[in-house]
Amino acid sequence: MADVTVSGIRPGRVLLVGEAMALFGACEEGDLSEVRGFTASTAGAELNVAVGLKRLGQEPVYMTRLGCDPFADRILGFMRANGLDTSLVVRDGSRPTGFMLKSRVSHGDPTTFYRRAGSAASAISPADVEALDWRGVSVLHLTGILPPLSETALEASYALVRAARERGVFVSFDPNLRPALWPDVDRMRTVLRELAAQADLVLPGLAEGRELFGAETPEAVAQAFLDNGARAVVVKDGPRGALAATGAGSVYVPGFVVGRVVDTVGCGDGFAAGVLSALLEGQDLDQAAVRGCALGAIQTQHESDNEGLPTPSELDAFLASHQRAA
Repeated sequence: MADVTVSGIRPGRVLLVGEAMALFGACEEGDLSEVRGFTASTAGAELNVAVGLKRLGQEPVYMTRLGCDPFADRILGFMRANGLDTSLVVRDGSRPTGFMLKSRVSHGDPTTFYRRAGSAASAISPADVEALDWRGVSVLHLTGILPPLSETALEASYALVRAARERGVFVSFDPNLRPALWPDVDRMRTVLRELAAQADLVLPGLAEGRELFGAETPEAVAQAFLDNGARAVVVKDGPRGALAATGAGSVYVPGFVVGRVVDTVGCGDGFAAGVLSALLEGQDLDQAAVRGCALGAIQTQHESDNEGLPTPSELDAFLASHQRAA
């Protein structure tokens, strides 16, 4: 088929909820315990998506909790510098802001270390959801990182999806597996399957399809999530491309050829921002998948989780100058 369409999404604000963290990236290769210098920046899957959406002209609103510490001040400064609304950020004087370390590598994925137990964001609860103003919100984007932060964060995740569906808000979900955050794999699989079942759009990778459903190919992964209840699925297939699928059919779109990969962290968040921004502009799902692949490829060329996310003119320049994968 020529294209794959997805219904139910309309222009409006995109609500994202999650944990923002201070990020310290190693300045040299080597074990994190031996690296002598780090560069500070800001990270968080949902925050990365919010930045990507904002730079592409959308209106994201980001909800989180931060401590009363220099890490939180840095994150708030970063949000303001990127034009993000900070009205849904709560400061918590009794809990710290989480942070992470990331190694520097020449090949493969970097090593990451998180310090987020008992963080301010882990106190996100259904009470925060009840206090939300949903006026103007047309999309809710969640990932699989918020639910395992705490029991209240898990309850808040379910409450967000319920509230969105009651209001006719389009639900986007990125499983974004973080097994180390969960008490056990079975619990992780159960929760993520339940949340994915209630989503209008799911954005899994091959590894997530394998872990959650035992599926091995893009087609099998897409079908597994559709059978689970999702209305539409875009399966990330690394540098090769992505598969856009609904119950009516599917289209595989090739990715983009880039030079040496600098860093793979944040690629999935860029992909999500690309897909959602395109859908909000009225593009079909397969066209949105192409933009997702473009932002994912752009992200591989930058060490930061979000600094390389493009503006519309930067995206156009990338599309005009890069070939598609065979």
